[in-house]
Amino acid sequence: MDRPIKPGRITALAVLLALLLVIFLVALYKLQIVEGNAYYEESRNNVASTQRVKAARGSILDRYGRVLVSNTSCNNLVFNTDDLFEQDDPNAVLLQMVRTVQASGDTYVDELPVTASPPFEYTEMNDTQRTQLKGYLKFVGLDEDASAVELMSCFRQKFEIDNNYSAEDMRTIAGLRYSIKTRYIDGLYLPDYTFVKDASMELISSLMENGISGFDVTVDYVRQYNTNCAAHLLGYTRLMDAKDYEVYGPLGYSMDAEVGKEGAEYAFEKYLHGTDGEAVVTKNASGTVTGTIYTKEPEPGNNVSLTIDLDLQSAAETALANGVESMRARQAENGDVSSVASGGAVVAVDVKTGEPLAIASYPTYDLSTLFDGDNYETLAADESNPLFNRALMGQYSPGSTFKPCTAIAGLTEGVINTGSTITCNGIFTKYEEQGYAPRCWIYSSGATHGADNVTEAIRDSCNIFFYTVGDSMNIDTLARYAAAFGLGESTGIELPESIGQMATKKLKEEKYNEDWYLGDSLQAAIGQSISLFTPLQLAEYCATIANGGTRHSASILKSVRSYDYTEQLYEAEHEVLSTVETSDYNWAAVQRGMYLVANDPSGSAYETFGTYQVPVAAKTGTAQLGENQVNNAIFICYAPYDDPQIAVAVVVEHGVAGASIASIARDVLDAYFTVKNVNASVETELSLLP
Repeated sequence: MDRPIKPGRITALAVLLALLLVIFLVALYKLQIVEGNAYYEESRNNVASTQRVKAARGSILDRYGRVLVSNTSCNNLVFNTDDLFEQDDPNAVLLQMVRTVQASGDTYVDELPVTASPPFEYTEMNDTQRTQLKGYLKFVGLDEDASAVELMSCFRQKFEIDNNYSAEDMRTIAGLRYSIKTRYIDGLYLPDYTFVKDASMELISSLMENGISGFDVTVDYVRQYNTNCAAHLLGYTRLMDAKDYEVYGPLGYSMDAEVGKEGAEYAFEKYLHGTDGEAVVTKNASGTVTGTIYTKEPEPGNNVSLTIDLDLQSAAETALANGVESMRARQAENGDVSSVASGGAVVAVDVKTGEPLAIASYPTYDLSTLFDGDNYETLAADESNPLFNRALMGQYSPGSTFKPCTAIAGLTEGVINTGSTITCNGIFTKYEEQGYAPRCWIYSSGATHGADNVTEAIRDSCNIFFYTVGDSMNIDTLARYAAAFGLGESTGIELPESIGQMATKKLKEEKYNEDWYLGDSLQAAIGQSISLFTPLQLAEYCATIANGGTRHSASILKSVRSYDYTEQLYEAEHEVLSTVETSDYNWAAVQRGMYLVANDPSGSAYETFGTYQVPVAAKTGTAQLGENQVNNAIFICYAPYDDPQIAVAVVVEHGVAGASIASIARDVLDAYFTVKNVNASVETELSLLP
């Protein structure tokens, strides 16, 4: 039987509802009647706008997860044109901003290609500046050939710059007004103008404390370099220019996006670039942000891991720099200053996979200061060409390091066998009657090598032996083996590289418009003639010898992971580009010859590796450059001889001889065998590196 509801409870509930209704009506009355006008005025003064939220770029890491390049947030200053041009004298405000920037030690972006003081002249322009200027001249009705003085006169009139301003101050104001104005000219497609990039807190505070208006502070990201190594490999980012926008604009890039311009930043742009978000930002009448609502979250770029080992890269760069500078010092002491060691490269690769472990070029530069002041222009004008990546773009005659290729070709084609001997009498006399009789290098001292088999000929680097082998083969046959070794062929690396060239009759006739002579075949067989290869190609060639004929791709992309490391997006698979087919005993004979170069007392690298802790196989090379020029030095090696793991190629311009740079390779091997067993685990989010 249900109990009846007591009347007291109904009364209490009614009173509670009535009380709530009264409270609601009072609050509504207060909001709409008492404070309504105030809220109405506040809502009128609040401005909501949709803003793009920049996404952070992905990081670049080494093979063990050590971060090479990451991001750090920064504050940029951009003009709030609505606020700026509401001021009584916007020109005075702009000049005050510039002086505050300069007083704080910051720098502002000046896009106007005109000298800072009279007599006004145009400065050197890049493509973007040229397009920007051309568009402005057309917009204001000036001729394309208008002088800088005529342009400055136009500025003073168009921007109402008072004559009380000095010529220098007028130029400063005009530069800013020009940058603002060109953003509103149809057809220029310029990115948003950022007045100050990476502004210091001192500058921002000073502007606010002095009540200077007309600017907004926006959050951005700048690249942070966590190493001073691998500058040529990592590359850098810059704002897109018109050519970049043709490529990236259709992909949804904003016009003020920074994109990779060189190195890994350029090669892996599609992985590293993030996707910008959007937010509705509300500001009050004073410009203070009162609310931010994200309508689309920004998605950072992905993280790219390279095959490079940071420790080995650092060791390679140090060894190369020390080696080149020591050689320069010795050459200077000897009074040989006509052609001193000018630069070089070191490349180390994994024998079993072909993966580059270190790619060093010298001289080099510091990425973190590359665009500070006029650093880039200074480096670009430097005669030593530090911006040039010698490891990938430099092309060098291989000298005697090519002789193992000639040996494999001769053995495989049946020109010789492992037991064949050729007697070195110091002079190759076959074409003596035609006026051509090249000599063996040892004959300059009156000595000869006597009867050598192929292993001994590699140890002795006997020119007569390899002249004979080369003379017995068609040059196109030798070129076919060189191509199988990857010499004069693409290595598969994702960065820009020179392909080089293998000497052939066709190449000489078509490229140089010269006839092919008998001597060309002989010289090509010992790594001279017109053969030119890169240090990377030489390293991969050495690795191919070490592993018995398998040439792998030199791709430097190891893996790609999502920005939070939770998802594997790409994992490299080892790719075989070509194979050199020959019998195992042929490989053994050539490899043994290279072992003797480093371990036999008569070998040219014995002084460096004769007592080395790990058995090394090597080949030295001296590339002749002509009269009155110091030869280039070339050196290749792999180790351990009985279980090859690493192959190294070293090139030093004007380095005298291959034996003189063997110590550079030894320093690289020291580093490799010291650190190769270090337990370096891949970095993941919220994990620590050992």
